[in-house]
Amino acid sequence: MNSRDAIKLFLAAAFGGVPSALLANGMRLASQDGFATARGEAFTATADNPSAIYYNPAGITQLEGMAARAGIYGIYLDPSFTPPPPANTNTFHIDHKLAAAPQFFATYTPESSPLSFGAGIYAPYGAGISWPQDTGFRAVATEGKLTYVTLNPVVALKLAPNFSIAGGMAVNYANISLKQGLLRTETPFANIFQFAGEGWSAGYNLGLLWQPHEKISLGASYRSTSMVRTKGHTTIEQQPIIAATERAAQADFTFPLNAIVGISYRPTPKWNLEFDADYTDWSSFGTVTIQQEPPPFPVKQNIPVTLDWQESWTYKFGVTRYFEDRWHVSAGYVFNESSVPDAFYTPLAADLDRHFFSAGVGFRGRRYDFDLAYQFGYGPPHTVTGSTPSSTPARFVGQRADGTYDFLSHAVLITVGLHF
Repeated sequence: MNSRDAIKLFLAAAFGGVPSALLANGMRLASQDGFATARGEAFTATADNPSAIYYNPAGITQLEGMAARAGIYGIYLDPSFTPPPPANTNTFHIDHKLAAAPQFFATYTPESSPLSFGAGIYAPYGAGISWPQDTGFRAVATEGKLTYVTLNPVVALKLAPNFSIAGGMAVNYANISLKQGLLRTETPFANIFQFAGEGWSAGYNLGLLWQPHEKISLGASYRSTSMVRTKGHTTIEQQPIIAATERAAQADFTFPLNAIVGISYRPTPKWNLEFDADYTDWSSFGTVTIQQEPPPFPVKQNIPVTLDWQESWTYKFGVTRYFEDRWHVSAGYVFNESSVPDAFYTPLAADLDRHFFSAGVGFRGRRYDFDLAYQFGYGPPHTVTGSTPSSTPARFVGQRADGTYDFLSHAVLITVGLHF
């Protein structure tokens, strides 16, 4: 086994449960720490534990010595779909609703040094959605899976007692699978088209933390775009004309830039209130072309998939109350704008405006700490009309993604930390 295969094996073992659902601002997994999640992810201007590597790497200059923090994000997701009348008015749900994503962060600040160092391994994106075969949009999409894991070393520099900057490199591994039917039904003859591929990419993240006043802290973070060239194969089957056939294939996916600014207000040492504005440029998911070796006639060799996703904002508010005995409680709210327009709506995103409410409790000791957060997500019904299928099969058989989509989620995030 070579080193690259060994890394893949490690990632598969550590992040095998990463498929969440192709939701949350496209397919972004923003919950990477129990304390931050309890505060509604409003953590950019606070960033005072090792998960700052993800939220705002400049924050690690606030930490002394060595520290490590690990957690797991467990989630129950229930997006649903109701076809438009006069079609069957049954409500459909995805097949697998449970998933989990782990994360790990570690930092080191040498004594009397303005430099701090850190590294994290986490899943900033994830997907795993499978719809029943009789939804009425089988030829649009049936399954989508994404495992996306980032290794993120960072360096932060304290330029002044109240001002820090940071930068880091992100090495990303992605494994993507997309599947759809070729006909309206899966009977009487088997018919599918599937692309599966994997690839690596590199990017970077930046951070800034400034405390102009003892009661006010300002933070900003930036994550670059990252283009992953996934290489694998397509599977084509349309009995009795085309037997199951595989062809070598590749497709490029450009994951978006993300920028966040936040302000924290601390009226007393016992309270911390923060508001963050979070921008993600999902327009990088425009048209993805699946390029394959010559397939059986009449399948096209190069297959364009029109997504035409759009930029969106997420607004976060959080509050934490600290107590004398090192305990704290937090609560938060997130409003997440939809990233997927109706024009090329895809059930593999089932995206819509969503509201998230969270609360949590934690303890910060001298040698260890922990946080436990609960998050509830709700998306008001969103009705899609006049959508255009993103690829040829659905247009050929006359199926669309039109209908009403709903969203409901419950999540728990547990994080533990050590100080050395």
